[in-house]
Amino acid sequence: MTLIPLDINSETRKENIERIKERDIIIPTFAQMRNPELIPSSIKEELKEIGLWDIHPRNLFRITWKNEPVKFGGGFGGPNYIELPPELTGVEARIIALVGKYFPTGAHKVGATFGCLAPYLVSGSFDVKRMKAVWPSTGNYCRGGAYVASLLACESIAILPEEMSQERFNWLKTVAGEIIATPGSESNVKEIYDKVWELRAERENIFVFNQFEEFGNSLFHYDVTGNAFKEVLNKELGGGRYRGVTLTTGSAGTIAVGDFLKELYPSSKIAAGEALQCPTMLLNGFGAHSIEGIGDKHIPWIHNVKNTDMVIAIDDRDVMSIMRLFNKEEGKKYLVEQGVSEEIVSKLDLLGLSSIANMLMAIKFSKYYELTREDVVLTVFTDSMELYQSRILEMRQKYGDYNVRDAIKDFHLSLHGQKLDNLLELTYPQKRRIHNLKYFTWIEQQGRQLEELNEQWYNDSYWKELRTYLDKIDELINQFNEEVGLI
Repeated sequence: MTLIPLDINSETRKENIERIKERDIIIPTFAQMRNPELIPSSIKEELKEIGLWDIHPRNLFRITWKNEPVKFGGGFGGPNYIELPPELTGVEARIIALVGKYFPTGAHKVGATFGCLAPYLVSGSFDVKRMKAVWPSTGNYCRGGAYVASLLACESIAILPEEMSQERFNWLKTVAGEIIATPGSESNVKEIYDKVWELRAERENIFVFNQFEEFGNSLFHYDVTGNAFKEVLNKELGGGRYRGVTLTTGSAGTIAVGDFLKELYPSSKIAAGEALQCPTMLLNGFGAHSIEGIGDKHIPWIHNVKNTDMVIAIDDRDVMSIMRLFNKEEGKKYLVEQGVSEEIVSKLDLLGLSSIANMLMAIKFSKYYELTREDVVLTVFTDSMELYQSRILEMRQKYGDYNVRDAIKDFHLSLHGQKLDNLLELTYPQKRRIHNLKYFTWIEQQGRQLEELNEQWYNDSYWKELRTYLDKIDELINQFNEEVGLI
């Protein structure tokens, strides 16, 4: 089964090489994203004069978890991560998260978009001169896609729901050739799919990079995010125990890191999260919610459900309450009074909305398994509050100024008050139920093959094949760069 088509189109590839050379572009390999020490020194020198978010082709080399956490001219170090203390989480377990703020665009989705676009570009399947890259998304993916497309000299079309945060739309206007707003909010993924089908019928020379089915999305996280977590565990685990990773599933790309970690730690768990207001995995349910960054009402094609151990639903009201607790002065002051260090409080703006949900998942996971100070739980802070300032303003307009009574309530109910409700440790039949939900989206609506759906469930080598593409893609990128001739 071919997960990422790498058939060579020699004529288009030749034209892509010409365009890339004209635009002074060098493409990084997965190996360089894992380990920036492999990046040529000449490129590192150039980066000293380039801002983290600049529309500059050398920022392709900043698609890594290891950027120096500065806005301009930064180099590379170890993975960016933070550990949340028990005074904040209310549990003994060590909750450690990779931090996505220091990717270009301020969100880790830029890595997934590179994983989707780059293989098609260097093989010639995507025509840089004639095609437009279409990025259907509920937010950060289309931001990352438009950004990476710009760096790779591609035109792009961004598609996202009209009710997403204004910050997303404002920034997209600076990079995307075209922006299409579809009806609804975070949960309205089908409406995005419907718009994609309209575009396919109306326009020629478009190439749709659907994050929910493109395995380049999973590949980036399996490899680059997986190895970043490996480094964190090597540094932090000591004599402790790694217990599992907790991640909300938007496109189900990031959760592929769980597959990587299970190969290193076979007894570890993978917990998949969603909004309680849209409990698709938990209850076959549907609905709208406010946790931007996770899409619902369907199971992504690239989600390895059979390898998932638990489903945890997070109430979006808790997420929005904690957003205010972490970002309003009265909330910060109360956290310090409860014993949370000022250093940690100063860093809580590293958590965007889905990041807060990931943290709450880790707390519920820790309580369920009765974890101790010897246990480590991993998660990802996909983006920061830099992308959600309009949501804070909206909450103020709706509920008024934030005060100490709000902080007390939010700390003790929404944060320390997390209970063991709305979660499910999956049995074999329950995993099968969730997997079968793919049928309605992908077979009936999107034209995927039933044979492949069954392969995903019955053939374990289906998912293991993903790792075999790393060396193939890197070899294609190296050959492409050699023919471009800029290194």
